[in-house]
Amino acid sequence: MSLLPDHLLAGYRNFITGRYVSESDRYRSLAREGQAPETMIIACCDSRAAPETIFDAGPGELFVLRNIANLVPPYEPDNEFHSTSAALEFAALALKVKNIVVMGHGRCGGIKAALDHAEPLSPGDFIGKWMSLIGPAAETVAASKMMTDSERRTALERISIRYSIANLRTFPRIKALEETGELVLHGAWFDVSTGELWAMNKETGDFEKPDVA
Repeated sequence: MSLLPDHLLAGYRNFITGRYVSESDRYRSLAREGQAPETMIIACCDSRAAPETIFDAGPGELFVLRNIANLVPPYEPDNEFHSTSAALEFAALALKVKNIVVMGHGRCGGIKAALDHAEPLSPGDFIGKWMSLIGPAAETVAASKMMTDSERRTALERISIRYSIANLRTFPRIKALEETGELVLHGAWFDVSTGELWAMNKETGDFEKPDVA
């Protein structure tokens, strides 16, 4: 029996004989000196929207956090377990990143579940609890009679990005760093079907296609 799935071993074989060979000096430098990425990406777990692929990033360039529907919870300094908050703390305080990008994507399953009020998927209903972070917005969008199902999903995918950015500002250290200009918060939305990337205008909140020509 293989220690890992065959397709993973095949992928690793391609990596170690291809990309690693061409970037071995960089990997050794990262191992010796540690990482110093300037940008943190908060993205969805969805296998179709990998930030490293979308932004053509090499090793050490991005600090990536992925969770269901790329959500950021509000600052809650209690005795519970907070993986997203821990990653944010590490990025802001230890790595001192200069940018945090919340990146949503089209056809997000978590967003669809929030709109559909899906039945619990497990005894703990961890997904339902997590998606309740955007519950009020989901209810408002779901109630709209003027949008199609796909339009509702796109609307909530983008609204949820604004929610997460607002929640980022509830973290005292992140808010302070943003106010001094040491940290910039960004929103982005990726269309899986077309490959288009939309960025949130910081002044209006609208999503616009950046000029990449």
